[in-house]
Amino acid sequence: MKNLSNENIIHVKKGETEYIQFRKLLEYGDIINHAYGIGINKNYRTTKSNGSEVYNKAIKDYEDLCTAIGINYKDIIKPCQEHTNNIKEVIKKNNSDKVNFQQEEYKSTDGLITNKENIALATTNADCILLLLFDPIKKVIGNVHSGWRGTLQRISVQAVEKMKKDYNCNPADIICCICPSIRKCHFEVHADVQELYSKEFKKLNKIEELITVVPNENKWKIDTVEINKIILIQAGLKKENIIDCGICSVCNSDLIHSFRVEKENYGLGTAIIELKNSNGGIKC
Repeated sequence: MKNLSNENIIHVKKGETEYIQFRKLLEYGDIINHAYGIGINKNYRTTKSNGSEVYNKAIKDYEDLCTAIGINYKDIIKPCQEHTNNIKEVIKKNNSDKVNFQQEEYKSTDGLITNKENIALATTNADCILLLLFDPIKKVIGNVHSGWRGTLQRISVQAVEKMKKDYNCNPADIICCICPSIRKCHFEVHADVQELYSKEFKKLNKIEELITVVPNENKWKIDTVEINKIILIQAGLKKENIIDCGICSVCNSDLIHSFRVEKENYGLGTAIIELKNSNGGIKC
């Protein structure tokens, strides 16, 4: 079995369910649950327009993953991601006796935050960056989807700002874990995207190393992961609190879904984070 474990993450396999967890977040295992679900045999695509078979499989895959890490899958709140910079606060649990992936209030939303216990925040990706946020002092969590459009809109910083505004979080206390995503080694773009990035991030230190031309081609490679790290540090996070799994979805497409590899029939991975019942948490 291929093992993705490294100094920042552990790779766990339970039956047909595989996931990674961040060693840093496991230090707070009495407060939070979390995981990033992997495996090409799993597909966390919950859009009903893709057919009942795909939807029902996603529900089963979520149930299996949640069971493996000790979460009730019916407590999942998942936004309808549209590559926006919209972050919403989750203040109530799903009131249905079954999981509801299509809640109207989370349409056109790409990030969620909460300080309520037993609400599992979920996002999905197939190359895009997913960020798990955790403030162990205020006991606040966040889950953010930041594709190239979201990164361009600085959605990660928007999430930190909302955690400050809504929960009085100190950015210096926030831990940010970066899930598997496409990396600079494979993120090639044409001039239209390169120009947008060069304009938005022109003041970043060593921007010429973050956006580099591909020799003999009219393409550029962009390090969106490193850009997120830099703007999060500018927003007040400590460098040592930004934990990168270091896993490229394209390089590891045998275990992790990648749009660039799978094309139009691509599947989705998922990131989940939840505050557990604890002394000092906010009951929902």
